[in-house]
Amino acid sequence: MKNKLPRSTILLPVFVPAAVIMLLLVIGTAVNPEAAGELFSTVLNFTTNTFGWFYMLAVALFLMFIIVLAFSPYGSIKLGPDHAEAEYKFLEWFAMLFSAGYGIALLFFGVAEPVMHFASPPLSDPQTIEAAKEAMQIAYFHWGFHIWAIYGVVGLSLAYFAFRHGLPLSIRSTLYPLIGDKIYGPIGHTVDVFAIVGTMFGIATSLGLSVSQINAGLNYLLPDLIPVNTTVQVIAIALITAAALVSVLAGMDKGVKRLSILNMVLATALMVFVFIVGPTIFILNAFMENTGSYLGNIVERTFSLQAYESSDWMGSWTLFIFAWTIAWAPFVGLFIAKISRGRTIREFVFGVMLVPTFFTFFWFSVFGDTALHMIMVEGYTSLIGDVQDNQAIALFKLLENLPFTEFVSSLTILLIITFFVTSSDSGSLVIDSLAAGGRSDTPWWQRSFWVITEGAVASVLLLAGGLTALQTAAIVSALPFAIIILISMFGMWRALRIEGHRNQSLANDNRIPPHLLKPSAWRERIDYMTDKPTRDKVLSYIKGVVMPSMVEVSEKFVETGWTTHVNYDAVNNRAVLELQRGDDVEFWYEVRLSEHDVPDYYTEGMANELPQEHHHRAEVYLRRGGQTYDLYGYESESVINDIIDQFEKYLHFLNVSPDSLPWRMQEHDEDITLEQGSVFDK
Repeated sequence: MKNKLPRSTILLPVFVPAAVIMLLLVIGTAVNPEAAGELFSTVLNFTTNTFGWFYMLAVALFLMFIIVLAFSPYGSIKLGPDHAEAEYKFLEWFAMLFSAGYGIALLFFGVAEPVMHFASPPLSDPQTIEAAKEAMQIAYFHWGFHIWAIYGVVGLSLAYFAFRHGLPLSIRSTLYPLIGDKIYGPIGHTVDVFAIVGTMFGIATSLGLSVSQINAGLNYLLPDLIPVNTTVQVIAIALITAAALVSVLAGMDKGVKRLSILNMVLATALMVFVFIVGPTIFILNAFMENTGSYLGNIVERTFSLQAYESSDWMGSWTLFIFAWTIAWAPFVGLFIAKISRGRTIREFVFGVMLVPTFFTFFWFSVFGDTALHMIMVEGYTSLIGDVQDNQAIALFKLLENLPFTEFVSSLTILLIITFFVTSSDSGSLVIDSLAAGGRSDTPWWQRSFWVITEGAVASVLLLAGGLTALQTAAIVSALPFAIIILISMFGMWRALRIEGHRNQSLANDNRIPPHLLKPSAWRERIDYMTDKPTRDKVLSYIKGVVMPSMVEVSEKFVETGWTTHVNYDAVNNRAVLELQRGDDVEFWYEVRLSEHDVPDYYTEGMANELPQEHHHRAEVYLRRGGQTYDLYGYESESVINDIIDQFEKYLHFLNVSPDSLPWRMQEHDEDITLEQGSVFDK
């Protein structure tokens, strides 16, 4: 990596512009918060009035793209080599992506949004049954499939290019099919700067919402000690940023994963409590009805901009939420990409889209419909005025009418704090990775810098104009990144088409050594199928048969003008052959020792013998990953022919693919050729 500061992993062309923008914002806003607040308000109105249609169209395209991808043949492609396994268990994976995704938003808007829309619906008469139905439909729409489609497109493209093709885990990598090596130049640097700025404003918005709700909750529990004002909120940001700093220094597994699991446990416990002590049957009935109405009207709402109504409702609600999500997408997308290696595209889409969405629907039904039931059936109409005065107090006012109010409210404040810390620490890890060119092995002081910067940005935006300033920052910063997502979406589709051509041309059916396919060799074939070779046998085979065969192939290609390299890696127990000509053709063929558990049927009937726990294979690997067949038992001539067959298919792919380009992998500090080779190089 070039342009490093001593003992750092900073990529200066990305770090410096992003840091300067953040610094200028903090200084400028702190010097004159009133003028900054007026500027934010003007920019907000201009952006929503001029580009509202673009935000809605972009989100619609994101949703259609990811759904088509899941049901297409490309859905079976893994986010990593063909042999990769998922790094995290499903519940751990879901907990992390959900906590980082928008746990804060559910706590803030779960009660507030349905009540606000019930009191002032955009289309229905206020405080009617129709208004209640419309309120829940709007909440479902704002926090349903569209939100996760935005996160999903970004996360999927990042994981695909990073883990499948060995490119840096950075937003710039999504443009590789379109601009090639230019992603390592000014264009790529600019893209990552936009991603950092958008992420910073998105997280700042979330932190602003969190501290306002924490402040409201503490004031509710301790009205004589803690007032509601920006001073308390800034102090809260400082204290919780310190907690986030501890978590981010602990790392992904020790810090973020454990906090995410704690978040999910507390959030689920809170939801189950309200579900049980609230109007349970009404909640279930409303959940079913709301879900059906949402699915039935999803197309109309997706393209609705209320063009015939003169109101700023769209800008204050739908456009803000969608733009906030787009601004947050680099963070959430990169974070869920980090934790999704080894899953298929289809598994990724269904996991990211369906599970969080229906959890969200049930969350809004539990909290939102409980609030509406209190207002419409139980006569708790004062809740409307309380929420209109301060949205942050909505959840606590709901809990006021349920058992164990003080205990549950205290638990809720703890939950908000843990969500806050999770968003801050995971966001800092993502921004730090972007500023380091996609690397994750960054020093502690770099990660600390971004944690502190997040807290500073959130604080000055609160001082400048409260939630209006945060809302403006999110919407404006989302505009350029929405364009980047659309471009990367096209790039991923193009890359998948190329991979489709590769799969067709490189399909192989090698399973049995050719010399055993003769009719007279059936006895030897049975011996081959039932043999479970030891580690020493396979290693001896790789060294004694495979390596000499590779050398023979290499010598012949050298005679015809090719650059070749044969190597035996004793550390990883593999023999490797590389063939290269210029920048356009680079072929990799590897035979690697692999270990597998012996099947149960093999050890049955061996009570008097010590059964072999493992059997070993000499598996073939290409750049794109393991080919799942065993070369052990092939004679030298058959090994040579297998190498040539794979090389011929590789050349055939280059010749027949209409979209193929002379792309080559860049050299990175880490060795990615084995586990993360790019399909573009095959």
